[in-house]
Amino acid sequence: MNRFEGAREARIRYLDGDFQVMTPGAFVRCAVTGQSIPLDELKYWSVARQEPYLNAEVSLAREIEDDPSLRQRG
Repeated sequence: MNRFEGAREARIRYLDGDFQVMTPGAFVRCAVTGQSIPLDELKYWSVARQEPYLNAEVSLAREIEDDPSLRQRG
């Protein structure tokens, strides 16, 4: 059984260092992987794109996808 079966997906406004729940729910979906993220575990998002991410690796991959010049830094 899916952990979120019967639970609603939240609608979120992503802010700098915080987020605002616009429509209550138990989770959001990662913009890259489509996986469910419980709101109490949501740590990574883009304010500019208003997208949530499953983890730091997925967030970084999305940033590089959006701006390939980031790959060359280091």
